[in-house]
Amino acid sequence: MGETHIARRRRLAALVAGRGAGALLVTRLVNVRYLTGLDSSRAALLVPADGPAVLATDNRYAGTAEQVCPELPIVVGRFVAEALTARAAADGHGPLGFEAHDLTVEHHTALAGQAEVELTPLGHLVEELRLVKDEEEIALLREACAISDRAFASVLPEIRAGVTERAVAVALERAMVDFGAERAAFESIVASGPNGAVPHHHPGGRELQPGDLVTLDFGALYGGYHADMTRTVAIGEPAGWQRDVYDLVHRAQLAAVAAARPGAETKAVDAAARDVIKDAGHGDAFTHGLGHGVGLEIHEAPLMGYDKTGKLMDRVPITAEPGVYLTGRGGVRIEDTLVVRPGGPEILTTTTKDLLVL
Repeated sequence: MGETHIARRRRLAALVAGRGAGALLVTRLVNVRYLTGLDSSRAALLVPADGPAVLATDNRYAGTAEQVCPELPIVVGRFVAEALTARAAADGHGPLGFEAHDLTVEHHTALAGQAEVELTPLGHLVEELRLVKDEEEIALLREACAISDRAFASVLPEIRAGVTERAVAVALERAMVDFGAERAAFESIVASGPNGAVPHHHPGGRELQPGDLVTLDFGALYGGYHADMTRTVAIGEPAGWQRDVYDLVHRAQLAAVAAARPGAETKAVDAAARDVIKDAGHGDAFTHGLGHGVGLEIHEAPLMGYDKTGKLMDRVPITAEPGVYLTGRGGVRIEDTLVVRPGGPEILTTTTKDLLVL
């Protein structure tokens, strides 16, 4: 992806120039990775409005950096932000923008004290670029989701009465790695019976029981990109109220997916699902936003909620995950990762959304 990273840095340089800065100091590690391909625990990148970018990392990653981004000059040392701030001053790249959402007050104070260049916050410029994915990124997301689907299918026989939530979660995460994931994209959720009423329940020692609904929220990490999907299954024949709630959430999820088009307001997509649930009398039981963007992070822009602003665009991956949570009884959530497209969303998580009775 060398040419891809070069093109990303060029687009960022144009944004930096448009903000009247001489350069941007990129310190968020995920943003450094997006712009260079280097996955590191200590790195920073200097992106001038005019001129070549400079990467800084420490001795542990210097060799990797030379292999991953040979086109970049590399400064090797422990204090990466300080080195690049000094480089910006020496090269006359002022004022120097920085990522105020990443740099601590203490670190900013230290940089400002040593810098011979004006420091100015430039907002979330790299995140703005990351919002719309290129087809290479979408291909990685598509594979992460395919791994997640395969892992779920392989674990279904293990989801039965007498097995603990934690055992199912471990089996899911092992299966994702076996199918090619780097690891799980996040801590898997397995919530059975009354625990299903807690949206982010931590799987524990409760054994699955006949009559339970079981919510499984999980995803694979592949090539740095995060899948996110949720399915709710039944252990034995579900009760009438369980089928009713499941069908309600299913309808709400389909409504949200249908509304996810370029130009749609994010709050309108949330409303497409929320109104279905509200009209059925369960509005107070849908307690979170509809979804979020995914990519190099599991939670990215845009955020999808009734109080969120913004519009969807072509090639923006999002999740659609409405739920109904009934305290003491259980809950249902259904989630897909999808990519917004002009002709309708591309659904990346393809496991059936019909209620599976195990």
